[in-house]
Amino acid sequence: MADFDNIKLEKGLYASGNFTKALESLDPSENYTGTSLEGLDAYQRQLKRFGIKVGGAGSDVVDKFFKTSDSAVLFPEYISRAVRQGLEQADILPTVVASTTVFDGLDYRSITSLPTDEEKELKIVSEGAFIPETNIRTKENLVKLRKRGRSLVASYEAIRFQRLDLFTVTLRQIGAYIARTLLKDAIEVIENGDGNGNPAEVMSCAASGTLSYGDLVDFWNSFDPYELNTIIAEPAVMAKLLKMEEFRDASAGLNFHGKGKEITPLGAKLLKSNAVNTGTLIGLDKTAALEMVKTGDIMTEYDKLIDRQLERAVISCTAGFAKIFDGASKVLSV
Repeated sequence: MADFDNIKLEKGLYASGNFTKALESLDPSENYTGTSLEGLDAYQRQLKRFGIKVGGAGSDVVDKFFKTSDSAVLFPEYISRAVRQGLEQADILPTVVASTTVFDGLDYRSITSLPTDEEKELKIVSEGAFIPETNIRTKENLVKLRKRGRSLVASYEAIRFQRLDLFTVTLRQIGAYIARTLLKDAIEVIENGDGNGNPAEVMSCAASGTLSYGDLVDFWNSFDPYELNTIIAEPAVMAKLLKMEEFRDASAGLNFHGKGKEITPLGAKLLKSNAVNTGTLIGLDKTAALEMVKTGDIMTEYDKLIDRQLERAVISCTAGFAKIFDGASKVLSV
């Protein structure tokens, strides 16, 4: 069994881009099966080693990380995990993205397939006859990757006696900011395309400025052969949806008033976002519309954090989006 108390912690563990994975290679969690430490990952065992409590009413102060040179190495991972918690709590991208690609490089070119209606049919093939083909090719233009992040601006002296529980709240907000910005990037690609001449088809309501149940049915019907299973609406359009007579029956209203869960028009998951253009809603088939490309997880400038020079430590995430099947996402203009 590995002895987690004797692991030598150093900055080099961050070089791979995944501190916990590097730490797990030195101290595998499988070695703790059946012990009191089962269920903790390698990083959490190191917190236990140095007696650092990061949450709850009795959480330690930031200064606890810097009692030794070894424990100081754990601080950037604490920052990254707290930011990641905020990102995950505010993130609705998993309900929008069909596939996520982690790419180690600068230039990424996605693939596409644009079959005609005839090519989508699986016809009967006679013995020895030619089998119809579906062509898959790389897109002409690269996926635009953007680095999104925030600078943690605070001197060590200013935060050393702050409780980690309170400090975590601030870091989670940074994660929430990143999540909302990534969603804005995703919606921009859905609406305007990924640079390969593929903006979303825009449909209009029968009566300008008025959203009716019939408009939604027509919108839903236009997705064939895809499925309309996700709707993202800007707040004013969301209000119009919730006020429609068809979605105001007693049981649906009780669920909304009591639990805050919106009615789902035509079985689609309903999401609200200010990133959607005013007076519009986006419909998509979550399983076929969008690919997320990212270079890795949340990145933290670990050198500055470990050396207590916290004046400008950057927390960032580099990602971009590409459309998969053009017909799997559309815009409805109200």
